[in-house]
Amino acid sequence: MSDHTYDYVIVGGGTAGSVIASRLTEDPGVSVAVIEGGPSDVDRPEVLTLRSWMGLLGGELDYDYPTTEQPRGNSHIRHSRARVLGGCSSHNTLIAFKPLPSDWNEWAALGAAGWDASAMEPYFGKLLNNIVPVAEKDRNAIARDFVAAAQNALGVPEVVSFNRRPFHEGAGFFDLAYHPEDNKRSSASVAYLHPFLDRPNLELLLETWAYRLELDGTRATGVRARTENGEEILLRASREVVVCAGAVDTPRLLMHSGIGPREDLAALGIEVRHDLPGVGENLLDHPESVIVWETDGPIPDNSAMDSDAGLFVRRDPRSAGPDLMFHFYQIPFSDNPERLGYERPVHGVSMTPNIPKPRSRGRLYLTSADPEAKPALDFRYFTDDHDYDARTLVDGIRIARRIAAAEPLASWLGREVCPGPEVTGDAELSEYARKVAHTVYHPAGTCRIGANDDGLAVVAPDLTIRGLQGIRIADASVFPTIPAVNPMIAVLMVGEKCADLLVSDAARKEAA
Repeated sequence: MSDHTYDYVIVGGGTAGSVIASRLTEDPGVSVAVIEGGPSDVDRPEVLTLRSWMGLLGGELDYDYPTTEQPRGNSHIRHSRARVLGGCSSHNTLIAFKPLPSDWNEWAALGAAGWDASAMEPYFGKLLNNIVPVAEKDRNAIARDFVAAAQNALGVPEVVSFNRRPFHEGAGFFDLAYHPEDNKRSSASVAYLHPFLDRPNLELLLETWAYRLELDGTRATGVRARTENGEEILLRASREVVVCAGAVDTPRLLMHSGIGPREDLAALGIEVRHDLPGVGENLLDHPESVIVWETDGPIPDNSAMDSDAGLFVRRDPRSAGPDLMFHFYQIPFSDNPERLGYERPVHGVSMTPNIPKPRSRGRLYLTSADPEAKPALDFRYFTDDHDYDARTLVDGIRIARRIAAAEPLASWLGREVCPGPEVTGDAELSEYARKVAHTVYHPAGTCRIGANDDGLAVVAPDLTIRGLQGIRIADASVFPTIPAVNPMIAVLMVGEKCADLLVSDAARKEAA
């Protein structure tokens, strides 16, 4: 087995990993290795072109994780996780929301000291991504009319830029991390790695799979990995290992390394190195449902990524932020309804009511001691005690119908394809909404941050794994709760903060 030593070994060249690798290697005296399971995104137009995102789902660059049986939801949901440099920022729609102050403050209230809104605000300003509102040339006429109809039907304001100031409600075009002139992504890899690939202190190990963390007692000393040609390598970290493999593969790697719930690991024959019961718990997502209309004919073809506008409302004035969201798709997004017998219209659009602050909590767990076996993802969709999540979607369908009946959108629309205008009762709408629910690919929370006395917290506020040394986690798995908005920017900010913590810790140790 070949053996190499670096100052830092980063597992995952995705959204947070790209940020941390870039920031650490700004110091030419610091060596960094990045283990990335997928190939490079350089010179791959199918990845770099934002509007091509749907073609990546379920393809060769997708780990494609199934969900377990969901008695109250849709058991057919596949969770796309990107197998390519840049991670999910190379795979998703790049909707770019600065988390709301209430999102960060909620973390701080749950024991994440130093993660309140005022402390996190500077990290948004440090981001290197090109974050801009959808360009005028990409503003489809029907999406413009959706924004106007939402204002007319609901009395919400138009939002010119969702990142300009905190909001509770409003309709508008999203901010995206892209380059409007050529529709190219401004992903984590494009913004943070592509300009610096020639740094001699940065080594990218692509198509390389990290399967176990190396521990010496309670100290992480490196990572065991397998290259594309099957060679086993050990990458040693003289300073720290940073795990940025995402909300699925980070807890998976920990558990296969013997870090996790003692009983579960022992039952699979995995040697328990560190009993940490919170690993894999608190699995979060943003589920959403869909309502589809047929349009009277084709709609104009211009768009940034076919879901360029959206809406937030606050039904409960006591809510700290918005409690219902919609993406407006300029396509008939009917994959899940078709499973129930609905037919996709030739021309159509969709509104997708989404739960910004879901109350259901799931769990990720191993089914085998074989690191190649996919873990089980049990999101426990729509299992919260008071049925808040399902009621949110029912409210969303009713609100969507109000918008569809309002001008100027109404003139575009023909029949409501699904669920269909005859479906009106709460129980029927709930059953439909839950059965056709899909994910917007926001799994989070499986290694959550918390106070030192929180027995189910996996990482401390400085992102170190509780009870271990020389290792941190920085990705969506550390979220204690999910932001009310699309979370990509939150993950980038976690990366920036982690880089800051690593640099300041190294400086402090050197001074001592």
